[in-house]
Amino acid sequence: MNKSSLRRTLSATAIAGGTAALMMAGLAGASAHVSINPDKTTANSYALLTFGVPHGCDTSGTTKLTINLPEELTDATPTVNPNWTIEKVTQTLPEPKKLADGTSITKRTSQIIYTAKAPLDPHQRDALVLSVKLPDAAGKTLYFPTLQNCEQGQTNWAEIPKDGQDPHSLKAPAPSVAVTAADAAVGNGHMAASVSTEQASAVTDDGSQARSWAGLIAGVAGLGLGGAAFFRSRSAKAAESK
Repeated sequence: MNKSSLRRTLSATAIAGGTAALMMAGLAGASAHVSINPDKTTANSYALLTFGVPHGCDTSGTTKLTINLPEELTDATPTVNPNWTIEKVTQTLPEPKKLADGTSITKRTSQIIYTAKAPLDPHQRDALVLSVKLPDAAGKTLYFPTLQNCEQGQTNWAEIPKDGQDPHSLKAPAPSVAVTAADAAVGNGHMAASVSTEQASAVTDDGSQARSWAGLIAGVAGLGLGGAAFFRSRSAKAAESK
């Protein structure tokens, strides 16, 4: 291999390493917010909404998470998490609300409050799951303003984007779900988490990012090993020629 080929090999290795660093930075930013991911988004269907708590308030551990339900929802069933106690807060409606089955209600569940039995380490994740009945409102985005209390300080994830505004540009966006039509059941959300109760304790969204990184790191490592092998081969040939 001539000097030109050697330069191309080393450049490819450097580019791969730089790409990996940039991708890691991007993933870190994307997972920085309290987020929500559903297993379904179909209008008028039941869905599991998983709220991911990716970090504390700076270096302070999370002690409580208060999830506010949008007005379109009348109730939510929280999944038990052994690390938290759960409280449902009810709200009296200004006037009775008629449901799709013909019955009427005078109260609704307005908040689900998770209180940590011990502060959640600010460098660890947890996931909290709610079961809800999505409204018959295809095309509508539901927002779940969420207050994160910590041992010191708090973060109110309650910012709602204006029309045409990118929610990722907000400092503390409210977790959201976009309700879809029956033939387009695709999940959408801003707080990172899994889609099933069994996955509620997972520390990554769904494992796909970890698997992708494993492949990328393995590829970069392979390039590094290839470069080392090349230099060993060159040294051996040089020794033989003497």
